[in-house]
Parts: sequence; C-alpha cells; structure tokens
Amino acid sequence: MRPRLLLVTDLGYPAAGRIYRDEDIDLAGRLRADFDVAMCHPLDAAPLMDGFDLVLVRNSGPVLHYAEQYAEFRRQALDAGTRVFTQLTGKADMAGKQYLLDLTAQGHPVIPTVDRAEDVGLLPPADEYVVKPKLGADSVGLRFASRAGVAALTGTGRLIQPRIRFRYEVSFYFVDRAFQYALHAPDPDRRWDLVPYEPTAADRAFAQLFVDWNTVDHGIQRVDACRTEDGELLLVELEDLNPFLSLDRVPPATRDAFVAALTASLLRMLG
Repeated sequence: MRPRLLLVTDLGYPAAGRIYRDEDIDLAGRLRADFDVAMCHPLDAAPLMDGFDLVLVRNSGPVLHYAEQYAEFRRQALDAGTRVFTQLTGKADMAGKQYLLDLTAQGHPVIPTVDRAEDVGLLPPADEYVVKPKLGADSVGLRFASRAGVAALTGTGRLIQPRIRFRYEVSFYFVDRAFQYALHAPDPDRRWDLVPYEPTAADRAFAQLFVDWNTVDHGIQRVDACRTEDGELLLVELEDLNPFLSLDRVPPATRDAFVAALTASLLRMLG
C-alpha cells in the first residue's frame, strides 16, 4: 500500500498577497505521485490524523486564531508518536517568538528584541518601534509606537523591536537542513511581490546558521531576513511551522527540485 498523507491547510484563509488555496492544491497534486493524499482544515486534523501515516502541515494560517485546538493537536500527536512534518521539535515560530529574545541575547544577527518597556534603552535608537505578540503571525496584533508610546502597548506576551530601515527583504527556503532556493522582495512596501534571488556564499551561511540552530531534522523552514541600509542581513523571522513557499514565483525546474526534496524527506521520515 502507498503511504497515506494528511495535508493540513486552510484553503479559505484570506492571506494578504498570497493565495493559500492555489499553492496547496498544486502541491497536493504533485505529492499524489508517491502518496495517497487527503486535505483537511487545521481544526479537523486531530480527530483525523490517526488514519494516516504522515501529517504534513502546510498553509494552515496563524494558530493564534485557534490556539487551544492547536495545543491539543500537538499534545495528541506527541503522545501518539504521530509523524508530523514539520517535526514538532522546532524552537522557532512553532513555539512562539521567544527565540527572537534568545537569539538577541546570544548575539546572533537578528533584529534586536526585548519584551519589557523598561528595556527599550537596550535597543538601538529608532524613530519608531514595533510592538507585536509573542504568539503572533502574519502581522496579527502588530503595532507601531514612539519610544514614549511603547509602554502603553506592551505587557505580558509582547515583543519590542526598533523599526529597521532596510533595502529589501529576502527569504531562504530549506527542506530539512538543505537549502532549496531564495526569493526577495525588491520593494520594501510589497512583501509578497517576490522574484528569484541568487544568494552569495555569505547569504547562504547566514541562513544556514539559523536552520542549524533550530532543532528540526525533518521539515520545511523559511529564513526571512532584511538587508539593512548598511548591507547587513538581519533575521526577521524563522518560520518552521507552516511557511508559505511562493512556489509560483520560482522556475519550473526549481519547483520540481523542491517537491522532489520534500518527497524524499517525507519518505525518510517513514523509515
């Protein structure tokens, strides 16, 4: 019998600048070459997953909207030893944004982050600051404030960062720990207007640093960074839960290679 794969996605989520439905329908069709594939909404994953050999979490939307149900899904999957891809051992976005504080404290090249208003002085001076939830995603709950206004927006479970001036954003896509492709947004105001990007060796090393830091052996990771006006790359986000892949923005050969790498990793996960 062929392996049974449950692809978890929210086909109706209104993602700004992206169409979850198209990417996941296309991906499901490609994976049917090697798996028997069914698709379900994230709220249906926990009761259905026992009937499948693998659970592939794709464009399932911000878990902030269904936090209790997601926690129950994780608990059941870990208790039952369910094979979930991406592996539920990640310590980046799938666990919230505490990692931005940890990476800041460890001196890694990340946008400097604190979580208390009284620590704003530890950040580089800025005209404006970003305040966002530790458990946020897709800009949910994100606010901008002056230094004097930060205290009114902060509290338990929020992060504070300087609003960085940057040239552009760039994303690096990995399967397991292997680099697949990179895309960048030349216009800082159009995050999802992406074009292929040829990373330098230094760019690749930057992205690999964070993938190797994370505790994921099987899964998809997207390293989001910004290129500052000084030319430095800083980590914006390490997405290890359900990163949108923008597969419609890469050449067909790159897309085919990505799906082949994903398929091989899923099969390895089965043992």
